[in-house]
Amino acid sequence: MRKKIYLSPPHMGNYELHYIKQAFDENWIAPVGPHITAFENELAEYVGANGAVALSSGTAAIHLALRLLDVKAGDIIFCSSLTFIASVSPVIYQGATPVFIDSEPQSWNMSPRALQYALEEAEKKGKLPKAVIVVNLYGQSADMDPILELCDHYDIPIIEDAAESLGAIYKGRSSGTFGEFGIYSFNGNKIITTSGGGMLVSKNLEALEQARFLATQARDPALHYQHSVLGYNYRMSNILAGIGRGQLLVLNEYISKRRKIFERYYEALYSIEGISFMPEVDGGRSTRWLTAMTIDPDISPVSAAQLVEELNNNGIESRPIWKPLHMQPIFRDKTFYPHSEKEKISESLFATGLCLPSGSNLSYEDQGYIINCIKKRLAQKRKI
Repeated sequence: MRKKIYLSPPHMGNYELHYIKQAFDENWIAPVGPHITAFENELAEYVGANGAVALSSGTAAIHLALRLLDVKAGDIIFCSSLTFIASVSPVIYQGATPVFIDSEPQSWNMSPRALQYALEEAEKKGKLPKAVIVVNLYGQSADMDPILELCDHYDIPIIEDAAESLGAIYKGRSSGTFGEFGIYSFNGNKIITTSGGGMLVSKNLEALEQARFLATQARDPALHYQHSVLGYNYRMSNILAGIGRGQLLVLNEYISKRRKIFERYYEALYSIEGISFMPEVDGGRSTRWLTAMTIDPDISPVSAAQLVEELNNNGIESRPIWKPLHMQPIFRDKTFYPHSEKEKISESLFATGLCLPSGSNLSYEDQGYIINCIKKRLAQKRKI
């Protein structure tokens, strides 16, 4: 039997073992140690941030960013709707209310048009958001210039959720470095992984030091254990940071591999009627963390959902595009601002989109098998 092909599996090399062995040899096993500081410094240098704090997850990074912005019960946070729930869960942790902003067709990320309308309406109501969480999907930055202009006009800080876009570039700058805070994820399926982990970056070093304090149970500087504020157990361990250091060394190589995988999918499938791929935003360079495509149900003999099922039946892991958060049962009573009166871009992408296996360790043979399975299914007549 053919081995299952996964969507985005970890891709481990030789550098990681060197740093893990070093942690064992020096007995830095507890969640402190030199790898943590080194990983923070190396990641900050790579993306061009002033500093970074290594954490247990990207979700923890968003949570700390909200704490640092003093988000509390009764506040409103504008959030990208087309994303995973972890982008918004920390808003609920803080007792704040998410308001969901649609995507735009040019980047699939937050729609500046929808954001502008939402901000204008919020100003009229006298209740502007405390922050805006912009999510960068599938390895690509949002179109940040108009979003920054809007948020600067209303003096609203941005938290940039770059969990999926480490290594992406927008107009010469790294994804995750445009807002007051940026966050990255090192979950097992991300472009580089620490098994589980995340990073908070910012130009504000004082705020990052406060994040570090909150992430280590907010222990006061006293001989005994003393706590004046509530903190969290959010720090990354030294061993996992060592894995991250090894992965960071090959990040550019992995970006190149994933972009080549996208290019092969594109060359093989773009001419098929009804097939479109996630566009690359003007001025941006995507990592193509995942190759994402849409299928026009009015043209194609197969829907996106049917193709996902077909691929899975052939041992190929595929996933639909994220279900928008405003469509999730848990958020059914929350406000949503569409791209336009007639266009709900995130809903359309969810209905017609899917992600294909894109791991940097995907073999040429396996990708050829995936492409052949897709072509074979698309060549069949529509099933009634």
